[in-house]
Amino acid sequence: MDTKLPPSTRLAFIGSGVMAESMIAGLLRQEIVEPSQIVASHPRAERREELSSKYDIQTFENNAEAGMSLPGDGVVLLCVKPQRLNGVLSELRGVVGPTQLVVSIIAGARIEKLSGELSNDLIVRAMPNTPSQIGKGMTVWTCSGSVGDLHRQMVRKMLSALGSELYVETENMIDMATSLSATGPTYIFMVMEAMTDAGVHLGFSREIAKELVQQTMLGSVLFAMESHKHPAELRNMVTSPGGTSAEAIYQMEKGSLRTVLSKAIHAAYKRAVDLGKK
Repeated sequence: MDTKLPPSTRLAFIGSGVMAESMIAGLLRQEIVEPSQIVASHPRAERREELSSKYDIQTFENNAEAGMSLPGDGVVLLCVKPQRLNGVLSELRGVVGPTQLVVSIIAGARIEKLSGELSNDLIVRAMPNTPSQIGKGMTVWTCSGSVGDLHRQMVRKMLSALGSELYVETENMIDMATSLSATGPTYIFMVMEAMTDAGVHLGFSREIAKELVQQTMLGSVLFAMESHKHPAELRNMVTSPGGTSAEAIYQMEKGSLRTVLSKAIHAAYKRAVDLGKK
């Protein structure tokens, strides 16, 4: 499959924060598009200058101007904070055409709301995560029924710039993915921090403890992916009777680690649903 988008395709990033820049950088790095195919908006002049200088793209202060620069078959990518959504939709009302594809990475922003506010039926809702910044992310996405095969192929190409992509059938699964994969790095980073602090408590320098923890986590994930074994099997492989792993597992179970993680993920899911209601 050709990974490039047609040269006539134009993309407008509404909001140019970290995740938008990650996508811009990935699209250009993988030569999915050329700089001339991208425009972006941001209210701060220094940020616009930074993006223009770094990626040779055109930038706008005004969201509506960025949207109006697109042709009728252009792609509008909504990359603003959830708190700014209503204001941005108001600015784009009447600007986004009915034949333009709208891709939103805004947590909680429902397809029905986006479609109604923009009078557009071609809506894609995607949820990336922070490893997308280095092209190793996981993006879960879904779309309205009006989005056809050609647009879906286009979405897959764009999201591949962030790493792996996974299409799901229902919008509720986007909220579920928000709590599991999009918020997931938060749980991992906290475990990394706790393990590193424990290493320092044992007597390692922080740098050595950090290196040991990071490489151990990376190797464990790669091993799990290549082995295709259930995590319980992998855990049993390294747990000897009366050994160090058995003692560590006992303490983690005693501290209800599984329950805490489960509650955290469910709380994140409920928050994602609440954002959609607001």
